[in-house]
Amino acid sequence: MSITAFISHPDCALHNMGTLHPESPDRLSAIRDQLIASGIDQFLSEFDAPRAELEQLYRAHSPGYVDDLFEISPETGIRHVDPDTAMCPQTLRAALRAAGAGVLATDLVLSGKVSNAFCAVRPPGHHAERMRSMGFCFFNNIAIAALHALEVHGLERVAIADFDVHHGNGTRIFSLAILGC
Repeated sequence: MSITAFISHPDCALHNMGTLHPESPDRLSAIRDQLIASGIDQFLSEFDAPRAELEQLYRAHSPGYVDDLFEISPETGIRHVDPDTAMCPQTLRAALRAAGAGVLATDLVLSGKVSNAFCAVRPPGHHAERMRSMGFCFFNNIAIAALHALEVHGLERVAIADFDVHHGNGTRIFSLAILGC
Protein backbone atom coordinates (compact mmCIF):
# COMPACT_ATOMS: atom_id res chain seq x y z
CA MET A 1 0.00 0.00 0.00
CA SER A 2 1.23 3.45 -0.88
CA ILE A 3 1.67 5.93 1.96
CA THR A 4 1.74 9.67 1.34
CA ALA A 5 3.31 11.93 3.94
CA PHE A 6 1.61 15.27 4.55
CA ILE A 7 4.22 17.56 6.11
CA SER A 8 3.36 20.91 7.62
CA HIS A 9 3.68 22.89 10.84
CA PRO A 10 1.58 25.55 12.61
CA ASP A 11 4.58 27.94 12.47
CA CYS A 12 4.11 28.19 8.69
CA ALA A 13 0.80 30.01 9.23
CA LEU A 14 2.55 32.68 11.32
CA HIS A 15 4.47 34.16 8.37
CA ASN A 16 2.51 37.21 7.24
CA MET A 17 3.58 39.77 4.63
CA GLY A 18 0.51 41.98 5.09
CA THR A 19 -3.23 41.68 4.65
CA LEU A 20 -3.26 42.43 0.92
CA HIS A 21 -0.31 40.25 -0.04
CA PRO A 22 -1.24 37.22 -2.20
CA GLU A 23 1.11 34.87 -0.31
CA SER A 24 -0.99 34.62 2.83
CA PRO A 25 -1.68 32.18 5.67
CA ASP A 26 -5.03 31.47 3.97
CA ARG A 27 -3.16 29.25 1.51
CA LEU A 28 -2.54 26.61 4.16
CA SER A 29 -6.12 26.58 5.43
CA ALA A 30 -7.38 26.34 1.83
CA ILE A 31 -5.19 23.26 1.24
CA ARG A 32 -6.35 21.59 4.44
CA ASP A 33 -10.02 22.45 3.72
CA GLN A 34 -9.79 20.91 0.25
CA LEU A 35 -8.14 17.76 1.55
CA ILE A 36 -10.94 17.34 4.09
CA ALA A 37 -13.72 18.16 1.62
CA SER A 38 -12.38 15.64 -0.90
CA GLY A 39 -11.80 12.93 1.70
CA ILE A 40 -8.12 12.66 0.78
CA ASP A 41 -7.03 13.60 4.29
CA GLN A 42 -7.86 10.12 5.59
CA PHE A 43 -5.21 8.63 3.30
CA LEU A 44 -2.36 10.85 4.49
CA SER A 45 0.18 10.29 7.25
CA GLU A 46 0.80 13.63 8.91
CA PHE A 47 4.22 14.78 10.05
CA ASP A 48 5.35 17.99 11.74
CA ALA A 49 8.02 19.80 9.77
CA PRO A 50 11.24 20.12 11.78
CA ARG A 51 13.37 23.26 11.66
CA ALA A 52 16.07 23.09 9.01
CA GLU A 53 19.54 23.10 10.48
CA LEU A 54 22.14 25.69 9.49
CA GLU A 55 24.25 22.99 7.82
CA GLN A 56 21.29 22.15 5.57
CA LEU A 57 20.70 25.82 4.72
CA TYR A 58 24.40 26.41 4.01
CA ARG A 59 24.39 23.71 1.32
CA ALA A 60 22.12 25.89 -0.77
CA HIS A 61 22.81 29.39 0.54
CA SER A 62 25.91 31.31 1.45
CA PRO A 63 26.45 31.52 5.21
CA GLY A 64 26.57 35.32 4.93
CA TYR A 65 23.14 35.42 3.32
CA VAL A 66 21.61 33.11 5.95
CA ASP A 67 23.22 35.05 8.78
CA ASP A 68 21.98 38.34 7.27
CA LEU A 69 18.40 37.05 7.26
CA PHE A 70 18.65 36.36 10.99
CA GLU A 71 20.12 39.83 11.57
CA ILE A 72 17.46 41.74 9.61
CA SER A 73 14.50 39.79 10.98
CA PRO A 74 12.19 42.40 12.54
CA GLU A 75 11.14 42.26 16.17
CA THR A 76 7.91 44.06 15.26
CA GLY A 77 6.10 45.05 12.09
CA ILE A 78 6.97 44.08 8.54
CA ARG A 79 10.32 44.54 6.81
CA HIS A 80 10.56 44.38 3.01
CA VAL A 81 13.63 42.62 1.65
CA ASP A 82 12.59 43.23 -1.98
CA PRO A 83 9.44 44.66 -3.62
CA ASP A 84 7.60 41.29 -3.40
CA THR A 85 9.04 39.74 -0.27
CA ALA A 86 8.61 40.84 3.32
CA MET A 87 9.43 39.50 6.76
CA CYS A 88 7.43 39.67 9.97
CA PRO A 89 8.77 38.63 13.39
CA GLN A 90 7.67 35.00 12.81
CA THR A 91 8.97 34.66 9.24
CA LEU A 92 12.22 32.91 10.10
CA ARG A 93 10.39 30.37 12.29
CA ALA A 94 8.12 29.60 9.34
CA ALA A 95 10.94 29.60 6.77
CA LEU A 96 13.02 27.18 8.85
CA ARG A 97 10.03 24.81 9.09
CA ALA A 98 9.35 25.13 5.34
CA ALA A 99 12.95 24.21 4.51
CA GLY A 100 12.95 21.44 7.12
CA ALA A 101 9.79 19.94 5.59
CA GLY A 102 11.63 19.25 2.34
CA VAL A 103 14.50 17.60 4.18
CA LEU A 104 12.08 15.43 6.16
CA ALA A 105 10.17 14.51 2.98
CA THR A 106 13.45 13.47 1.36
CA ASP A 107 14.42 11.34 4.35
CA LEU A 108 11.00 9.67 4.59
CA VAL A 109 10.80 8.80 0.89
CA LEU A 110 14.40 7.66 0.51
CA SER A 111 14.18 5.49 3.65
CA GLY A 112 11.07 3.80 2.25
CA LYS A 113 8.87 4.87 5.16
CA VAL A 114 6.51 6.60 2.70
CA SER A 115 5.98 6.38 -1.05
CA ASN A 116 5.74 10.13 -1.60
CA ALA A 117 5.28 13.37 0.29
CA PHE A 118 3.42 16.66 0.07
CA CYS A 119 4.76 19.67 1.97
CA ALA A 120 2.10 22.24 2.84
CA VAL A 121 4.41 25.02 3.97
CA ARG A 122 5.10 28.68 3.63
CA PRO A 123 6.92 30.75 2.81
CA PRO A 124 7.50 29.10 -0.55
CA GLY A 125 11.05 28.55 -1.68
CA HIS A 126 11.67 27.95 -5.35
CA HIS A 127 12.61 31.54 -6.26
CA ALA A 128 15.23 32.19 -3.57
CA GLU A 129 18.72 32.33 -4.98
CA ARG A 130 21.99 31.43 -3.27
CA MET A 131 22.51 34.93 -1.91
CA ARG A 132 19.12 36.66 -2.06
CA SER A 133 15.44 36.40 -1.30
CA MET A 134 13.08 36.70 -4.22
CA GLY A 135 9.47 36.15 -5.23
CA PHE A 136 8.08 35.62 -1.69
CA CYS A 137 10.91 33.12 -0.95
CA PHE A 138 13.68 33.27 1.66
CA PHE A 139 15.24 29.81 1.48
CA ASN A 140 15.16 27.63 -1.61
CA ASN A 141 13.36 24.72 0.03
CA ILE A 142 13.52 22.46 -3.01
CA ALA A 143 17.24 23.08 -3.57
CA ILE A 144 17.89 22.36 0.11
CA ALA A 145 15.97 19.07 -0.19
CA ALA A 146 17.71 18.14 -3.47
CA LEU A 147 21.16 18.87 -2.07
CA HIS A 148 20.28 16.85 1.03
CA ALA A 149 19.34 13.90 -1.21
CA LEU A 150 22.62 14.20 -3.10
CA GLU A 151 24.98 14.77 -0.19
CA VAL A 152 23.40 12.79 2.66
CA HIS A 153 21.68 9.97 0.79
CA GLY A 154 24.26 9.65 -1.99
CA LEU A 155 21.93 10.08 -4.95
CA GLU A 156 23.64 10.89 -8.22
CA ARG A 157 20.80 12.89 -9.79
CA VAL A 158 17.64 14.61 -8.65
CA ALA A 159 14.84 15.81 -10.94
CA ILE A 160 12.87 18.92 -10.01
CA ALA A 161 9.54 19.62 -11.73
CA ASP A 162 8.62 23.26 -11.13
CA PHE A 163 5.08 24.01 -12.34
CA ASP A 164 4.62 27.55 -11.09
CA VAL A 165 3.05 30.04 -13.49
CA HIS A 166 6.62 31.19 -14.11
CA HIS A 167 9.65 29.00 -13.65
CA GLY A 168 11.49 29.02 -10.35
CA ASN A 169 14.49 31.09 -11.28
CA GLY A 170 16.25 30.21 -8.04
CA THR A 171 15.62 26.51 -8.57
CA ARG A 172 16.83 26.78 -12.16
CA ILE A 173 20.08 28.34 -10.98
CA PHE A 174 20.59 25.61 -8.36
CA SER A 175 19.75 22.90 -10.90
CA LEU A 176 22.41 24.20 -13.26
CA ALA A 177 24.94 24.36 -10.42
CA ILE A 178 24.11 20.83 -9.27
CA LEU A 179 24.54 19.57 -12.83
CA GLY A 180 27.83 21.44 -13.15
CA CYS A 181 26.61 23.71 -15.96
